[in-house]
Amino acid sequence: MDKMHFTFSDTIAGYVTTTVDSSAGTFGLKTSDEREFQVKLTDVTYAEVIRNPAEPYQDPGAPIQSLLTPGRFLFAHGVFYPEGGDYILEAKRLVLVGRTENEWRFESPDWWINQIRDLAEFYFNAQFPDGVIDYRNYRTRLTLEGQQVPSTRQETDTISRMVYGFATAYLLTGEDRYLQAAEKGTDYLRERMRVIVENEEVVYWYHAADIQGEHERRIFASEFGDDLDAIPAYEQIYALAGPVQTYRVTGDPRILRDAEMTLNLFDRYFLDKDREGYFSHLDPVTMDPRDESLTHNRTGTRSATMRRPT
Repeated sequence: MDKMHFTFSDTIAGYVTTTVDSSAGTFGLKTSDEREFQVKLTDVTYAEVIRNPAEPYQDPGAPIQSLLTPGRFLFAHGVFYPEGGDYILEAKRLVLVGRTENEWRFESPDWWINQIRDLAEFYFNAQFPDGVIDYRNYRTRLTLEGQQVPSTRQETDTISRMVYGFATAYLLTGEDRYLQAAEKGTDYLRERMRVIVENEEVVYWYHAADIQGEHERRIFASEFGDDLDAIPAYEQIYALAGPVQTYRVTGDPRILRDAEMTLNLFDRYFLDKDREGYFSHLDPVTMDPRDESLTHNRTGTRSATMRRPT
């Protein structure tokens, strides 16, 4: 009986173990965990060399069969079919990590610099198409082509992640526009998504805001499926990701203070004082990790998911 009774597409990565069998049109590919697959070539299988997002198609410059030498690392994308009590991968696309057997393109000195520049340019042009860095015009969702999807929702975590990316892009490229985008994004988060409780020296962060013209509606409790109507610890951590990366560049003491006061939030409300660790969720009204309203996120079913540093 066949191991599989259905087809599916997937990508595997590994080292070529055998050259192409001319009669079967297959070659062997072994993954890093020692599983070996038979990969079948077809008349429409094509190969390319790995490339960065803004680069055009990179032709390997030789017939596929001559490129498949034992020991060469590559990615194979295609369709798995049941065959002869086993299964075979019919390759649609092969991605080589270099033009020669021993070349790894991502080890070149400018690979990661070019990659983060390509990504930063994509997001900069998508979110600020007129070149003016205004986070009021930020949109949470983009198409693959970089077009904004109309929405009024701005999510704290997604803004913070983008700010992290811009700050990192500046660290690698030195491009001032990326630093400006990181600083303005940090300021926007501090102004729009941050709440300070001065008498407790605590900062917490909204889940999101709905922006409609000059009107804003801020949302405290999470509206993500598994975390619905709760305050998840990871969202509060995510809110710091971008600002703290920006702090690594600028040393802005205001960002450091926000981080310290967010840590105060964890020690005041999320800390499990009976065991070492922190609770994963709080009730948004009582700020209690044991509140019945948390249902499956309540302590006892999900607790102490973060460990205290030693």
